[in-house]
Amino acid sequence: MPNFCVNKNAQPATRDHEIHNVDSQCRYLPAPANRTNLGSFASCSGAVAAAKQYYGDVNGCAHCATACHTS
Repeated sequence: MPNFCVNKNAQPATRDHEIHNVDSQCRYLPAPANRTNLGSFASCSGAVAAAKQYYGDVNGCAHCATACHTS
């Protein structure tokens, strides 16, 4: 199962905190100091639910969590 993290910094345009698949080697992964590790999930939807415990506005990365990218 892939490992996910959420960016501690919100995206400037949308104010969303993005979910990233750490195992995908996405070039848009936040720096390690700016990540909250969420754990392993079968899909990004589980990671989104976990990230909502930290942040109200959560979105999937358009490059590594595309199934959960909404804006």
